[in-house]
Amino acid sequence: MIWVRRLSACLPFLAFAPMASAARDITFNKDVLPILQNHCQECHRAGEIGKMPLMTYQQTRPWAAAIKESILLKKMPPWFADPHFGKFSNDRSLSKDELDTLTAWADGGAQEGAAKDAPPPRKFLEGWNIPTPDLVIQMPTPFSVPASGEVEYQYIVLPTNFKQDQWIRMAETRPTDRSVVHHMVVFVRDPESPWLRGEAQPGVAFVPPKTGRRNDLGGGGNEILTVYTPGMVPDAWKPNQAKLIKAGSDLVLQVHYTTNGKAAKDQTKIGMVLAKEPPTERILSLAVSNARFVIPPDDPNYEVQARMRLINPAKIISFFPHMHLRGKDFEYRAVFPNGETQTLLRVPKYEFNWQLAYKPAEEIALPPGTRLECTAHYDNSVNNPANPNPKAEVRFGEQSWEEMMVGFLDLAISDLTMDSRKFMTPPRPVNGGN
Repeated sequence: MIWVRRLSACLPFLAFAPMASAARDITFNKDVLPILQNHCQECHRAGEIGKMPLMTYQQTRPWAAAIKESILLKKMPPWFADPHFGKFSNDRSLSKDELDTLTAWADGGAQEGAAKDAPPPRKFLEGWNIPTPDLVIQMPTPFSVPASGEVEYQYIVLPTNFKQDQWIRMAETRPTDRSVVHHMVVFVRDPESPWLRGEAQPGVAFVPPKTGRRNDLGGGGNEILTVYTPGMVPDAWKPNQAKLIKAGSDLVLQVHYTTNGKAAKDQTKIGMVLAKEPPTERILSLAVSNARFVIPPDDPNYEVQARMRLINPAKIISFFPHMHLRGKDFEYRAVFPNGETQTLLRVPKYEFNWQLAYKPAEEIALPPGTRLECTAHYDNSVNNPANPNPKAEVRFGEQSWEEMMVGFLDLAISDLTMDSRKFMTPPRPVNGGN
């Protein structure tokens, strides 16, 4: 009986001993570094948005406990898609094995291990996340951001001086000071477009006058080249896909600068990789959006919906939901001509500070007549710690304390002559038909 009691007392230790041994066997070089290379180093290296580099053991070891906490709370790597709806090629989330490995490494003393076990360093091109750009266009002078106060949206026209049409296969936006750039939309102003002409001078930051009502500040019907938000992966399309910049076009940067308590300067540049061969598919960026809403004070779950019907066939290659500080969740659905409804993407916990694109692992074919629907919810209550003012009635607006409801989409189409305007325009009747 005494022997049985002694054995029972040892059982917890015996059960724990293999786990403790396994934790000690997990090392940085053999087990942890491959995970960091695949999921973290893209942002966590010198010159990128990650607050600390995670390239070596010496850089990573002090953060072992913080890494464990962040991954268990699902704060890192940033990825917010509901796994029950769709598979995505740029999914940053960790597998259970990877979570267990990082947790056990931190719990086991964060051992370095043998250098021979380390994989070769992941190679990055300094200054870019795309291959060496064929073209780089930069703001000619820095924009000064004050230490405090409101900075209205800035519009900066950058001539391309293209003498012939250019097909762009990759594009990356790189602010020189990310800390003050909340987000940026890079439009391609068609040479025939009157948008901002006679108002914004090339290379000079411009704020449209407040007098009168304007409906052209969302690009004036021009194409979008790319969108920048902190943590956004650069646009890189398949070899047979590209976006068109016509000869004589300008890039127009719509920049949302935000103050952070310290004066700063930014001189954003845009890098582009050209298509090596003429594409067979053109990429268009469209938006399913709603600007006509009023969120009541103290409402914890206000719903806004938007929809758009496709006239022409297309394939979805990317989603990018956009809201502000009260944004709570966002969902995309497709209602097909046969009546079938499919949830394409659900973001159950929208994160204003990590606005991501979600790229389907398999392109989603949409026949003509498909209706795209988006539903968003907003938390305008005191329970939202990011809420600027729960007592405010909130409408659509550019600033962070206002709100937006925009479901951006990147579509691939086979008609290279069709821009976004033509894509959304019904065909004219033939032979006088209705």
